[in-house]
Amino acid sequence: MAKPGHAWSRPKSEEEEEEGEDPMEAMISRTGCAAQHWALQECMAEQRDWRHCQPQVQAFRQCMAQRQRQRP
Repeated sequence: MAKPGHAWSRPKSEEEEEEGEDPMEAMISRTGCAAQHWALQECMAEQRDWRHCQPQVQAFRQCMAQRQRQRP
C-alpha cells in the first residue's frame, strides 16, 4: 500500500494552485507520456493499490522507455 503523502492522495492547497505547474508535472508533460501518467494516477486514486493498475503501469513504462530510446 502506498504511503500517505503522495501527491495523488493529497489535494492541492490554494497556494499551490496559484504558484503554477508542478515541476514534476512539467517534466512528465515534456516526455509526451502525460496521458499515460494521468491514467495511472487516476487508477491509483481509485484503487489505492498499484497492483490493481498494472495495465496503466505498463503503458506508462513502455511510453517512457520509448522516449528514452529516442533521446540522442
